[in-house]
Amino acid sequence: MTSHLKRMATPKTWHINRKNNKFVTKPAPGPHSSDVSIALGTLIKEVFNYAATTREVKKILNANGVKVDGTVRKDFRFPVGIFDTVEFSNGKHFRIILNRKGKIDTVETSKEESSTKPAKITGKVMVKGKVQLNFYDGKNKLAEKNDYKVGDSILLSLPDQKISKHLKLQKKATIFLTSGKHVGETGKIEDIAENKIIYKDHNGELVETLKEYAFVIGEDKSLIALEKK
Repeated sequence: MTSHLKRMATPKTWHINRKNNKFVTKPAPGPHSSDVSIALGTLIKEVFNYAATTREVKKILNANGVKVDGTVRKDFRFPVGIFDTVEFSNGKHFRIILNRKGKIDTVETSKEESSTKPAKITGKVMVKGKVQLNFYDGKNKLAEKNDYKVGDSILLSLPDQKISKHLKLQKKATIFLTSGKHVGETGKIEDIAENKIIYKDHNGELVETLKEYAFVIGEDKSLIALEKK
């Protein structure tokens, strides 16, 4: 299996220069789907500009210079995706987001905020008498209670992955749009009807979109920073 992709064939979500060189690192199979994730090495080189070559990237990673969601990562092909947190040894903390052009982007966060991560529930099953929550990034977790619904989110502490808050997909919840023509926007849910929602955007206008595009990120307000400093 090749570890590279032709730049012109990369997902539209990648915020890279497609005319610079011919190939780019292909993300390894992992927690995020390929269309909403980017290889850690590509992130370091082409988004943060912390390295010029893959060799320099490997040197940074082998020196335990990067953590993703609080865990040291050394594989330059490790896939990093939406709402993951990235910490560098220089003390900088970032969260991965989708901007309003649908491109993978980053926002700088505080150390405190980078220790939490919202995770959308995409499925749940019963395992040995407990409910297993399956998340948007391929991870899963056993929960004591069965009051979670598909479409809800939970707030996880990092790196221990403990549930600190249940964020329900309901009226007045704060959401982030992960797809569609309103990708990258935030708003408050005004109504939910079958597979659609109506939310109020930052201009106070009502917008209708598919429920599957909504990612709950807070109750009265967002629990994570989404704007660049």
